[in-house]
Amino acid sequence: MTVHPTHSTARSVSRRRRVALYAASLLCCSAILTALPGGASAAPAADSPSPGPGAMAVAFEDQFDGPAGAGVDGGKWQTETGDNVNNHERQYYTPGNDNAALDGQGNLVITARKENPGNYQCWYGACEYTSSRLNTSGKFAAAYGHVEARIKIPRGQGIWPAFWMLGDDFGNVGWPNSGEIDIM
Repeated sequence: MTVHPTHSTARSVSRRRRVALYAASLLCCSAILTALPGGASAAPAADSPSPGPGAMAVAFEDQFDGPAGAGVDGGKWQTETGDNVNNHERQYYTPGNDNAALDGQGNLVITARKENPGNYQCWYGACEYTSSRLNTSGKFAAAYGHVEARIKIPRGQGIWPAFWMLGDDFGNVGWPNSGEIDIM
């Protein structure tokens, strides 16, 4: 995932909305957020090269580098747990790295499995599947940006991979009032 904030002159200050990234049921991805100088509300990553004049600075980046089986960087991502009653999804989002782990080759692998090892309960009864859902809520948000993603999409009936952004006021105003930008 690469997120590049861009400047928008068409929107008034009252319509600006800071957004957080969300991902669920993806096979692999990487993430970068770049911003025009002064465009994002997050500082560039410490190890990012300095951009040239007029170039976009990296404001958020995750290349998912790490050993195979490791979990995501908790300083950048949080893992959601439970079932999603609102969307009538059939999976239970698990904690830890059972369903979301690095592959050791610069990819995050989010795996959906037909299982219920924890006797998880979903809106319809005993859950049939496990998966993972990650977000940057409370860890990163930007008002303007350009988003890029490197994502391999799974095949199969009932698979619903997603990468999207919600307003960072989601916890206070809920959906749809927080807004939503679907990237994929």
